Parts: sequence; structure tokens; C-alpha cells
Amino acid sequence: MLTDRFLRDRRGVSLEAGERARLEAAISTTMTVDARKIIARAGERLDQSTLLVEGIMSRYLDDRNGLRQLVAIHLPGDFVDLHAYPLKHLDHDVGTMTSATIAIVPHVELDAITEEMPELTRKLWFATLLDAAIHRAWLFRLGRLDAIGRVAHFFCETNVRLQSAGLSDGRQFTLGLTQADVAEICGLTTVHVNRVVRHLREEGLCTFRNGKVEILDAAKLARRGQFDPAYLYIDDPESPPSPDQRPRR
Repeated sequence: MLTDRFLRDRRGVSLEAGERARLEAAISTTMTVDARKIIARAGERLDQSTLLVEGIMSRYLDDRNGLRQLVAIHLPGDFVDLHAYPLKHLDHDVGTMTSATIAIVPHVELDAITEEMPELTRKLWFATLLDAAIHRAWLFRLGRLDAIGRVAHFFCETNVRLQSAGLSDGRQFTLGLTQADVAEICGLTTVHVNRVVRHLREEGLCTFRNGKVEILDAAKLARRGQFDPAYLYIDDPESPPSPDQRPRR
């Protein structure tokens, strides 16, 4: 299913089979998009939202000189611009960073889901709030951490997000980005990121080579990046189920 990774292992919002089937039925088409292509432009009226199936996408703003400021990246399973459903216009551009497979959900289908399935609607709302939580962590990373901390935090966050999507074993994952991409994400220069990556390798924390990340010491890397995954709302298999997750009789 195209929606298998959406809200996978997220605390309190696991999709039931019927909900996932309804969301799957809402998809009008899928397509593969090359890297560095714009999916939605700021100010354009939108009547559909995009579910990322494979690849990496970003949201960004351009300054007056055409220089780009990333404000979010999206990984497989993310509903990239679900917030366009109520807003209809975005204040930023959305584009691919790598080749990506996307699924299109028309807003008329979201209208129907809202009327038919209030619990699924709540879970879609949760997805937009999760985006906001990740964005707040993004601000913290850029505003309070040094260069090493920013990269360490980003690798930790990406590892947890990909692990939730079934794309990381918790120690290794394919990122598909370059050091220049990581520099843009972390608000650094490529030269600076090169030095940071070397430092992380020499300290035995992680390696980043040819688009692949290997985490050598997860606990130390998290401490260096002041990373706490609570804002990602990942389900803890050791904790008891919340009331809305307990079997109903």
C-alpha cells in the first residue's frame, strides 16, 4: 500500500485497516518526480495534497537574491503539504531534493473523509501538528546548537524518523543527500559540514559517506546534539497502550 508508512508507529494514532484503506482510496494518482523539481509554489491555489512515498522533499523560502532557506525536509510516509487543505495557498515552495515518488490526494477526497470518518480526520490533524513539532525542533537546532550539535541532532532525528518508516535499523540508513544538502539543512557551509563529519567520525559517533549514515554511538551522538525524540511521538513498545489504543470490546 502507498500509505503504509504514514503515521507508522506514531503514539496514539495508529491507523486501523479501514482507515488506511479509505486513505488509499483517496489517492487519485502517483508519479515519480526528478530531483530538484518544484511541486508547489508559494501563493498558488492548491486543490490537492501530496503524500511522499519514496525519496526526500523540502519546504523552503527564497530571499530577494534567490538564495534558499530550508524550513523543513520530508521523508517517506510524510503528508508533505496536508496543511494546504485548509489554507489553499502556501507561503513557501515545496520541492524534491532527491528523485521522489509521490501520491496525490485531491482536497475533495479530504472533504469526504472529514464528513465520513471523524477519527481518521483527527489523525490527519495529528500529522499536521507533528509537522509543527518537528519545525520547532528545527528552530531549536539552528538557533541554539553549534555546528557539530546541529549535524548530530539532524542525524539523530532522521534516524528515528526513518526507523519509524522502516527504512533504518537504528544504526544505518541511506540518506541520499550530499554534504552540501546537509549544510543547507543545518545552516552551515559545505566546508564546515565536511569538518563536522570528520570530527564525528574521529570521535566515534557516526560516519557519513556516499549518502549513507552509520551511527557508531547513538547515546553519545544524541547527547552531542541535545536530541530528545519525544517531539516525534514515536510509539514506545515497552509502554502500556493509551486509552484509544486498547482493544475495544
